[in-house]
Amino acid sequence: MMPWNKDDYPDSLKNFMAPIRNKAIDIANELLEEGYSESRAISIATAKAKEWGENRHKQIRKKGH
Repeated sequence: MMPWNKDDYPDSLKNFMAPIRNKAIDIANELLEEGYSESRAISIATAKAKEWGENRHKQIRKKGH
C-alpha cells in the first residue's frame, strides 16, 4: 500500500475541504505505518480530522455536501 497524498486519496475524503482532507491523509498514513488496516485508518483519520477542523472553526465539507 502506497501512502496517500493530496492528489491520491480515498474517495470518502473527496467532499472535504483541503485542510481537513490533508489532515486526514496525514493521520491515515501514520495509522497505516502503525499497522492499522486501510478501512480502520480512514475511519479514525476522518473522525480526527473533522474534530481538528471543528476545534479550529474551519469549514469541514465543500458547499453542498
